[in-house]
Amino acid sequence: MEELKQEIKGLIISSLELEGVSPDDIGDDEVLFGEGLGLDSVDALELGIALKKKYGVSFSKENGDNKKYFRSVNTLAEYISAHKE
Repeated sequence: MEELKQEIKGLIISSLELEGVSPDDIGDDEVLFGEGLGLDSVDALELGIALKKKYGVSFSKENGDNKKYFRSVNTLAEYISAHKE
């Protein structure tokens, strides 16, 4: 699971073009949106697309649980582990 978390951190940085941020700067349980890492809804869309390309997981805009899945690197890793193709 640790390897997956590091991959997710790298994917967040590369897909969102976060300059000056390294995987070590992102805590596993750090909130990604709002006051945490500071990502916004456009970032969520771009990250969702990157996750789908890399891991084959999908997020439905009608799914009210998406906010829960995108909360942190830990929650994304759990979702990907359970749903990847």
